[in-house]
Amino acid sequence: MKEVTKDVYLRWYEDMLFWRKFEDKLAALYIQQKVRGFLHLYNGQEAVLAGALHAMDLSKDKMITAYRNHVQPIGMGVDPKKVMAELLGKVTGTSKGMGGSMHIFSKEHGFYGGHGIVGAQIPVGAGIAFADKYFNTGGVTLTYFGDGAARQGSLHEAFNMAMLWKLPVVFIVENNGYAMGTSVERTANHTDIWKLGLGYEMPCGPVDGMNPVKVAEAMHEAIERARRGDGPTFLEMKTYRYRGHSMSDAQLYRTKEEVEEYKKIDPITQVLDVIKDQKYATDEEIAAMDERVKTLVDECEKFAEESPFPEAQQLYDVVYEQENYPFIPHRL
Repeated sequence: MKEVTKDVYLRWYEDMLFWRKFEDKLAALYIQQKVRGFLHLYNGQEAVLAGALHAMDLSKDKMITAYRNHVQPIGMGVDPKKVMAELLGKVTGTSKGMGGSMHIFSKEHGFYGGHGIVGAQIPVGAGIAFADKYFNTGGVTLTYFGDGAARQGSLHEAFNMAMLWKLPVVFIVENNGYAMGTSVERTANHTDIWKLGLGYEMPCGPVDGMNPVKVAEAMHEAIERARRGDGPTFLEMKTYRYRGHSMSDAQLYRTKEEVEEYKKIDPITQVLDVIKDQKYATDEEIAAMDERVKTLVDECEKFAEESPFPEAQQLYDVVYEQENYPFIPHRL
């Protein structure tokens, strides 16, 4: 695995802090009704993304996930201004304002969504991996889903096929404890979701999803296994979300004390503690990083706010592209 150096820790801190503040800004914009529909925030789960990115080869690896999907494309290289514009429904967004919160997408940067149907991305991720194997690209697809989606039947079909064909895919369940408001304990007679891989003789195991180093180590092993042609791995990232399932979630199923307990192992705090203990940065340098994050979030908000909404004609422009249907021309 690539060494976890001083520079890696500093990048992790600034990236994860930016992702956290980006989501906080979206929460404020949602309350102002500038973000419509549903809004699912990633606060608390940042180490899962930070560790994975350290292990990935962004020149050929891909990622697909569910609808808690705003910061992943940013980590993979998508302009955060365009992500925020998409959330506000603006024409400068990643999908020209027509995807919104749950459907961020960037083929250019290897990010394939953003899926609103629970578990839909699991077989799609296996399909992307099949394409990589077929065309011999050397790429690996990271397929993320939540603990609720782990109960979908499509997971078993995808697992079976991925093992049978030794597809270059890593399946990752982000177990944050609750499927919407239903705890893991109430969805099955077992709580170790990773053990679902055992039925397919798929390498599998639990990972501390609050620690980016532990995530990076597990992801490196899984990605390299897939890249060698040895097939898939199933990892259970044990993590936690500080906010509700979505912004409309009253969170009556858990106590404030429980949330505060998990904040004691906050991934951003863990990384910052290492930076301070190892003297990787002075207080002034840390403050400068904090200020850069604040400035970038403000720039994203300004860009999104000032961008125009799409014209109504765009709805037709992206639907019709058919030579023998000349009535509504396709212009995009």
